[in-house]
Amino acid sequence: MTDRPNAFADLDDSAERGSDREGFRSRGITFGPRVGSERLGMSLYEVPPGQRSAPYHWHTANEEMLITLRGTVSLRTPDGWRELPEGAVVAFPRGEPGAHQMRNDTSHPIRFLVVSEVRSPEVIAYPDSDKIGAREWDVTEGLRPNFRASDAVDYWDGEE
Repeated sequence: MTDRPNAFADLDDSAERGSDREGFRSRGITFGPRVGSERLGMSLYEVPPGQRSAPYHWHTANEEMLITLRGTVSLRTPDGWRELPEGAVVAFPRGEPGAHQMRNDTSHPIRFLVVSEVRSPEVIAYPDSDKIGAREWDVTEGLRPNFRASDAVDYWDGEE
């Protein structure tokens, strides 16, 4: 077992995840590998006002769970948008029913945890942009391409 006291404070000094892209600005830390976990992941995210943590998406291989820590998280699911107060816990099952996106509609930064399985390879669908992403989670480089779903071809296409 690996202990890491006060790990949440690290977000202020050394965020390792996130984005600087306008509309999707966020920062975060992944804890699974830091504490010796191989099949369970947990990431802490902080999202500034008016920003989203990621595009609307769903996973084929990994369930996720969100826990609101600070502020009110605006959550988009297939049922629409709703507000999650501090302490709320929501699960995202695999497949289209688990589609989700988090946004900050408040005037202060919000923080939430995402707990997830770490099954690999993973395929992620992005319905708003018609993309499909393939991911190999347990390697630092390698399989990470994205494709337009509308570019799909028949299984036998190109075969002789």
